Amino acid sequence: MTVFNRLAIPDVIEILPPKHGDHRGFFSEVYKRSAFEAEGIDISWVQDNHSLSTDLGTVRGLHFQLPPVAQDKLVRVLRGRIYDVAVDIRKGSPTYGKWVGCELSAEKWNQLLVPIGFAHCFMTLTEDAEVMYKVSAPYSRENEGAILWNDPALGIDWPDLGVAPTLSDKDRVALPLSAFDSPFVYEGARA
Repeated sequence: MTVFNRLAIPDVIEILPPKHGDHRGFFSEVYKRSAFEAEGIDISWVQDNHSLSTDLGTVRGLHFQLPPVAQDKLVRVLRGRIYDVAVDIRKGSPTYGKWVGCELSAEKWNQLLVPIGFAHCFMTLTEDAEVMYKVSAPYSRENEGAILWNDPALGIDWPDLGVAPTLSDKDRVALPLSAFDSPFVYEGARA
């Protein structure tokens, strides 16, 4: 049975799908629509994305897409470990500008549901970390956005890995949350 653990911001959910192993290896239903629907989560996934980050301390984010192609994300790790973070960017939310984090790993086999209205970022805790995630809208370069991953106002408690983070040029120059006029509006708990 799939386990759904709501984090400190309850719209962000850690999900632990069942994993059955024997002498041949394992089998897992990593996504089962009926299990999600039983939790009140009804998302139509339209695209799967897969990334490989070769360096320890690679940071990807804080990313989001603007309406009308805003994205829910269901993130999981196929190899290695990451520290995954979601920041609430919904105007009027009681947790606006707050963050939650969760370590995801191939070993733990957990996932993180990051809903629309949250900026998403992860830091790799191992070399050669492979991350796969479902999204509810296709990628749109015209609608992509980013907030500075280490914005002091957010106070994200990133792991200290003893190495300088590896960042894209886009992530290195992203603006702080205070410079972002969010189009996302809080409408109460989603699920």
